[in-house]
Amino acid sequence: MHTATATPSESSGNWFSRAEGWLDDRGKGAWIAAMVLGFIFVWPVGLALLAYMIWSKRMFSGSCASSRRPHKRRHGFHSSGNTAFDTYKADTIARLEDEQRAFEDFMIRLREARDKTEFDDFLDDRARRAKEEADLEKDEPIEA
Repeated sequence: MHTATATPSESSGNWFSRAEGWLDDRGKGAWIAAMVLGFIFVWPVGLALLAYMIWSKRMFSGSCASSRRPHKRRHGFHSSGNTAFDTYKADTIARLEDEQRAFEDFMIRLREARDKTEFDDFLDDRARRAKEEADLEKDEPIEA
């Protein structure tokens, strides 16, 4: 038998906040499982859970507990405490963003050039077919 002692944060609050914390600790899958079970057994409960997940932005966020638990930042924009390194990092990020913009502009120009070439080929092909049809009509004998 498993015995667990409740921490002060777990024992305080109402049953809803404790259940919310328990589901947050287990992640988005637990929220989805609770919603599905709610739909299976008592459909208004499932509907209420779905509405709550959408309203609280748990449905579309990366993690359910992102606002409750401290976590390691993935984007790397927090200060390291060393101003020289932070300056170097900011300069490097700015340079990479400039390179990304330049590359995206290059890709746009490349796509536009390809589109223009394909459209010119289409116009040339259409003009060639029209000329061939005109030549065929001119070469056919006129029956009277």
